[in-house]
Amino acid sequence: MIGILIVAHGSLGESLIQCATHVMGERPPLLTPLNVIDCPDIMTMTAKAQQLIEELDQGDGVLMLSDIYGATPCNTACRLLYPGRVEGIAGVNLPMLIRALTYRHEPLDKLVIKALSGGHEGILHISPELCDAATGR
Repeated sequence: MIGILIVAHGSLGESLIQCATHVMGERPPLLTPLNVIDCPDIMTMTAKAQQLIEELDQGDGVLMLSDIYGATPCNTACRLLYPGRVEGIAGVNLPMLIRALTYRHEPLDKLVIKALSGGHEGILHISPELCDAATGR
């Protein structure tokens, strides 16, 4: 099973995990957040992220999800990428996380594709027609 590390600002990572837990019915294993506010500088954050990656990697690799490309969480992830072993995606959202959790038994390269598609497909303009289709009105 692929481990998942959410590197994000504030408590976004833990909030996403709580939401995923609600949707899936239990807290998924090998899923942990790393919050920027818990680390005073990029070197401390990088060291903590490396430690968490080692804990999460049970042999199938780790997917790091960060919130904003170019910000500290993503820059931390960039320092720790190891293609085929530790991959990263910026722009985490709940549909992306749910998709990643659902397909984490796939190989890491396929999981990246599934997570990206979940993130993209989960972004919709809420229109009356879409609401009618969703609610059966």
